[in-house]
Amino acid sequence: MTDTPHFPLSAVVGADDLKLALCLTAIDPKIGGVLIEGPRGMAKSTLARGLADLLASGQFVTLPLGATEERLVGTLDLDAALSDGRAQFSPGVLAKADGGVLYVDEVNLLPDHLVDLLLDVAASGTNVVERDGISHRHSAKFVLIGTMNPEEGELRPQLLDRFGLNVALSGHTAPAERGQIIRRRLDFDSDPQAFCTQWETAQQGLRERCENARSALAGIPLDDAALAQITERCFAAGVDGLRADLVWLRAARAHAAWRAAEAIGEEDIDAVAEFALRHRRREQPSSSPQQPAQSPENAAANPSEGQGQWGDMPAPALATGSRREIPSWPKKP
Repeated sequence: MTDTPHFPLSAVVGADDLKLALCLTAIDPKIGGVLIEGPRGMAKSTLARGLADLLASGQFVTLPLGATEERLVGTLDLDAALSDGRAQFSPGVLAKADGGVLYVDEVNLLPDHLVDLLLDVAASGTNVVERDGISHRHSAKFVLIGTMNPEEGELRPQLLDRFGLNVALSGHTAPAERGQIIRRRLDFDSDPQAFCTQWETAQQGLRERCENARSALAGIPLDDAALAQITERCFAAGVDGLRADLVWLRAARAHAAWRAAEAIGEEDIDAVAEFALRHRRREQPSSSPQQPAQSPENAAANPSEGQGQWGDMPAPALATGSRREIPSWPKKP
């Protein structure tokens, strides 16, 4: 039985900032995942699933909204110890997501303790399950993608800060781009296999670019000059704590690897600034909005075909200031 083809990330129209943020956290999962804010119908799950196709395992796991802690981390069956001398571990969602993408829709509606646990494991790359003095640990390295509509409830600031990058999406799209989105969606629905074959060259180019960037990442230093620029700008933005500095530096290094550079440059720092600061900034920025970040598929074929998205709705990122100014998105019925 063959897997159902998924809409390729390289064929997605628009959403350049989001696609870049997703690719950067795939290059360096230690960045801490991506939190996507926006209304329904923005193809968020399509983008996340398309990212999974670029990873080694291609694994894409969704955490159900009503999941329990045992469903998330797994369980230990101590009764099995009576028969075979050791506890039996039943894997949870975290184990299944190892090496791929863990997608959490409406993360702001999950209980805080589950979000906290989820972020802990995403940061450490290891899940530890303990029961009655017996423990089991396993690898849980995944790219964490969370989505939320702030109109339906905010994440606590402490949890919000722990997501590495943050991107906001808008539902407003120009007619020409909407038409391109619909046409690609119709073509995919008509013949998914033929559509994926048509985009395979671009998709393979994007896949190789991510792989090359991951391989080159360790050779790019987290240098003091880049850190000095970042710490000054974090201070000017009035962010709390030091997480923004670390995330920003890691994301800038991933961006340098993404463009095949040997060192972090000012363009790398600028390209990821809003991703790292949007959900942490406590003051309005004094400078004008940054230039659009480099699109993930610039290296792919068909540059004139428009950058990215699938067929439901496009998702251009909003240029936002203070995160207290939340766009008025409708609540789900």
